Amino acid sequence: MNKLEDWKNRLKKGHMLSVICVLLIVVVALGIILYSKQREYRQVSENNYNMAFYELVDYVQNVETYLAKSLISSTSEHGAETLTNVWREANLAQSYLSRLPVESQELENTEKFLNQVSDYSYSLSRKNIYDEDLSQEDLKNLKDLHSYSVELTNTLNQLSDDLNNGRFTWGELTKKGTIAFAQQVDNISKESFSNLEENFHQYSGLIYDGAFSEHLTNNEKKGLTGEDIEEEQAKKIAKEFIGNDNVKEISNLGFSENATVPAYDFSVKDKHDENINISISKKGGHIVYMNSNRQVNTESISQEQADAKAKEYLEQKGFKSMKETYYLKQEGIVTINYAYSQENVIMYPDLIKVKVALDNGEILGIETTGYLNNHVEIRDLSKVKISIDEARKTLNEGLEIGSEGLAVIPTEWQTEILCYEFKGKVEDREFLVYVNAESGREEDILMITNTPNGTLTM
Repeated sequence: MNKLEDWKNRLKKGHMLSVICVLLIVVVALGIILYSKQREYRQVSENNYNMAFYELVDYVQNVETYLAKSLISSTSEHGAETLTNVWREANLAQSYLSRLPVESQELENTEKFLNQVSDYSYSLSRKNIYDEDLSQEDLKNLKDLHSYSVELTNTLNQLSDDLNNGRFTWGELTKKGTIAFAQQVDNISKESFSNLEENFHQYSGLIYDGAFSEHLTNNEKKGLTGEDIEEEQAKKIAKEFIGNDNVKEISNLGFSENATVPAYDFSVKDKHDENINISISKKGGHIVYMNSNRQVNTESISQEQADAKAKEYLEQKGFKSMKETYYLKQEGIVTINYAYSQENVIMYPDLIKVKVALDNGEILGIETTGYLNNHVEIRDLSKVKISIDEARKTLNEGLEIGSEGLAVIPTEWQTEILCYEFKGKVEDREFLVYVNAESGREEDILMITNTPNGTLTM
């Protein structure tokens, strides 16, 4: 009898132990799940803050660019457009600044600056719309605002480097609040968050009256000549374009009916087992794009040699009279933009991009969408009504002209304008100014950015 009671007691203890073990397992499992969810939430928050910050950087850079353009605009029409762009970009910058996990008083002057840039540019754009000239005080204020925007851009770029290098995280600022913010300012570089405010320490705002940017598509597709072809014909053209001897395998990827240029797409494996994607237009069997993602680990040829290779390639493929305009170099590959030239007049709508490997000069890609949309052999250049001397007189007096000539530029309304193109400098900033060769009106201003990796326009 005692043995039976002892056995029952041991069973009860074992049962309780099992229950306790199960409870412990449940608690541990719940803890792991909650920890995992918390980490997931923190990562989502970090990603959202990163997105807001990088959007802020982009919009502030746009503000600086448009303010720079406003300083050399010489017509009320273009001035109104540029200042409206400043107003829009500054508003968007404010929106993303407000999403960062930093107390508003920490960035009070920065917020105030963006607010007044927005309001002031809007006020001046109204002046331009009503054909009122900007006063000297207006221009001085714009120049001051541009100087501050340059400082803000530089500081945000430094802060971006700190973020990328892991010198702070948004999660730390969110978790510990403004105390952590103050500590983080000491831990990161002098030109980070603290400098964001120091740069605007002397900014007191403006006093003034009043309340507070692809154009290469074309429905007509002028360069898309010829009859419709079938998929097998397109495959043959694709193999010939790459080189029959270079094609090891080719497979169909389908028909892109809703693309800008309806086309048959193919995947190719070349004799070196590199993958190449290529697209051939249904109408006329034209090359739309070809792209190889081959890795390039060394740079053995110069930019000039790459340009010569690309020009030779274009000639061989039937693209004549193409002139290089801008380029961008990334990871051992240079992408060069070419525009068609007629009688030394650059046709910017007729654009082709060519990718060149800088290790051996191999052509890794070509994209012809702009060319297929807009190209015609002969354009009417008889619309010139004013001389280049007359056009030059419309320019801002501060623009030091380096080169000039005629060019055709596309518009957002899918039309083209024959312009005088003036390339020049204002205070070490390079610009392209386009003056209508028929009316003398200022049509557009582009800011040129020269970097070690290329020449870009904004």
